[in-house]
Amino acid sequence: MEHIDHILIVDDDREIRELVSAYLKKNGLRVTAVPDGRQMRAFLEANAVDLIILDIMMPGDDGLVLSRELRAGGHKATPIVMLTARTDEMDRIIGLEMGADDYLAKPFSARELLARIKAVLRRTRMLPPNLQISEAGQLLRFGKWKLDTTARHLVDSDGTVIALSGAEYRLLRVFIDHPQRVLNRDQLLNLTQGRDAELFDRSIDLLVSRVRQRLGDDAREPTYIKTVRSEGYVFSMPVEIVEPR
Repeated sequence: MEHIDHILIVDDDREIRELVSAYLKKNGLRVTAVPDGRQMRAFLEANAVDLIILDIMMPGDDGLVLSRELRAGGHKATPIVMLTARTDEMDRIIGLEMGADDYLAKPFSARELLARIKAVLRRTRMLPPNLQISEAGQLLRFGKWKLDTTARHLVDSDGTVIALSGAEYRLLRVFIDHPQRVLNRDQLLNLTQGRDAELFDRSIDLLVSRVRQRLGDDAREPTYIKTVRSEGYVFSMPVEIVEPR
């Protein structure tokens, strides 16, 4: 039996819920629409969905709170598309930092939302089975470096701490969690939830370059992150857990 994608809409605006639901159903999707976080939680306790559409500005728990809650709980891998009436870039950045996979400002066309939904689902399903970031707090060692996954910074062999941005940490963590495995750009974007502000107008390649700089890696002859021509990148250094926390 063919799988029909199930979309959960969480928005306090009844008109938007009804209009978007009708359009998505017309285009072959299953849709459930709820007005707030309380009903979202109740629904997800008993049902699985393929993607969640979250409005940022809602009474009670807003979309940012709910997104963080979803990513911290049992829905780490469920794609999230955020909606907001505000066009402030900082809202977009914060939303994506909280774990959203894409972002759409109101007013929007239902057609564009459908296109975003399909793109996010397509990116998600390009990943090999079981390819996901582990979340346990650990100290991970590779080469001359250690990565503190709680403080989210690098420590070199002399004990010097190297700060990482959120995007840099997520990219490095993806590589460390999947050493010796070639990852293409779409996989890296998806695994880093990489619709990060720094990735809107720049390529994943620039972020790889920045992480290489943090590691002191020579781009022409890299030790840690190697380029695989026409395929992507591979983290070539063995990784070991120094001390679980």
